[in-house]
Amino acid sequence: MEQRALGRSGLSVPPVIFGGNVFGWTADQAASFRLLDACVESGLVAIDTADVYSYWVPGHVGGESENIIGAWLKARPGVRDKVLILTKCGMEMPNQGKGLAPAWIRTSVDNSLKRMGIEHIDLFQSHRDDEATPLEDTLGTYKDLIAAGKIRAIGASNYTAPRLKLALETSAKHGLPRYESLQPLYNLMERGIEADLVPLCVEHGVGIIPYYSLASGFLSGKYRSEADLSKSPRGARGLSKYLDARGMRVLGALDEIAARHKVSQAQVALAWQFGKAGITAPIASATGAEQFADLVKAASLRLPAADVAALDQASAV
Repeated sequence: MEQRALGRSGLSVPPVIFGGNVFGWTADQAASFRLLDACVESGLVAIDTADVYSYWVPGHVGGESENIIGAWLKARPGVRDKVLILTKCGMEMPNQGKGLAPAWIRTSVDNSLKRMGIEHIDLFQSHRDDEATPLEDTLGTYKDLIAAGKIRAIGASNYTAPRLKLALETSAKHGLPRYESLQPLYNLMERGIEADLVPLCVEHGVGIIPYYSLASGFLSGKYRSEADLSKSPRGARGLSKYLDARGMRVLGALDEIAARHKVSQAQVALAWQFGKAGITAPIASATGAEQFADLVKAASLRLPAADVAALDQASAV
């Protein structure tokens, strides 16, 4: 499977990164193991998670996704060298800590390594900006952790363009590691990064790995009315905002293109991102074999320019 360079990190990722937010949430341990096995078998070998996944589930405290990945790695001797592990810190771990202060970063890294039973994290990401902590302190801590062999490269998530630009400038000025990737919200329904973050990342060679690439499942075409939202736990997580005229235009365009190419709407929605400037690989999740097959097929789908233009027009604000 094609591999794409992630910034200047020396890491390469497949065209689709598997989103591990489902582990311990909509996929129990057994289902998660099947999905992770399928990732290795198919070549979708970059797994994205975070320390906080899935604290929002009643009875959870965070770390559940990493714990499942750790259990899977332990049960599959030798598989660690076949996968890239991407995780994050910075959002609040209930009753534990939050932010990007040096002490909490060190604690978070050690906790993530322990939960997953691994010696290093391939890409460690600042999950949310922390303006209360000087960038030099955050990036200096990452320098120490890279030197210690605990992380290989760093990325940012949910940063604004001005703050990402300042972080890149700080790295260059002080000889500190730089953010090699940006993980923003981006999909056919959420195109805000095109105005400022995409040009900035392209200019500096920062890879973009968008999350919610299928708009929490909306772009699969399954959700077309309020009644449809009960089909998934994601229904309670903001899908109703897409049920407007623009959302219906996007679904209509997806329907037409998918039918023409004899593929699914989800495959088309992901393929739309592949040719976009600066996009390294979208992050997408699956909870079963059919959804996972969509991700694998999408990885090799390339849309004609006319289809991309039609989707651009349908999703224009």
